[in-house]
Amino acid sequence: MGGAIGQVLPTAIGVALSPLPIVAVVLLLVTAGGRANGLGFVVGWFVGLSIVGAIVLSIAGGLGATDHGKPAGWISALKLALGVLLLVAGLRLWRRRPAPGDDAPTPGWMGALEGFTPVKALGAGGLLSGANPKNLLLAIAAASAIAQTGIPAGQQAIVYAIFVVIATIGVGTPVVLYFALGSRSQQVLDRLKTWMVQNNTAILAVLFLVFGVKLIGDAISGFSV
Repeated sequence: MGGAIGQVLPTAIGVALSPLPIVAVVLLLVTAGGRANGLGFVVGWFVGLSIVGAIVLSIAGGLGATDHGKPAGWISALKLALGVLLLVAGLRLWRRRPAPGDDAPTPGWMGALEGFTPVKALGAGGLLSGANPKNLLLAIAAASAIAQTGIPAGQQAIVYAIFVVIATIGVGTPVVLYFALGSRSQQVLDRLKTWMVQNNTAILAVLFLVFGVKLIGDAISGFSV
């Protein structure tokens, strides 16, 4: 199980470093029902990632993620496909990053967060975790890597739960700061929001490129076993 945890740790960090969802949490925390909205978003995020993992692990278990103690070929093929998708997306994002001195545009959907209720915040957290293309690809990759180890189903669930907890640190940090610092958190969160919005494209591009190369490397290793 330790080996499986080691495989998913980098991917979990990649999910945790999600600039726009972190910005969304910051914006929700300054709404009228900030505390409930922030917590609702984090819970939704956790649930969304958990659902993706449950689906992938169930499918992998049914299809057979290992073949006589070796990684199944379809898992390596899936990693290769995911890696190529991430590389292509990373290159496109890198070309679209703001030039030095230019301000990055703020997504229009962020303005709608002001009128969110805790239920809507819960749904937004689920969508931005489980349905977000970047997080979806990384969560699928993590669940596939876990299934490929061939450890028992109970241990697979534990390892994926660890992945989800680590992947939630990014959106959970603003909420912790909000409760720990109270009114003093406003300035810290504002600076965090501004930096994340400005550097969102570059951060995502680097993450996509790094994890794309990693997945392609893992796929090549799997095919050669």
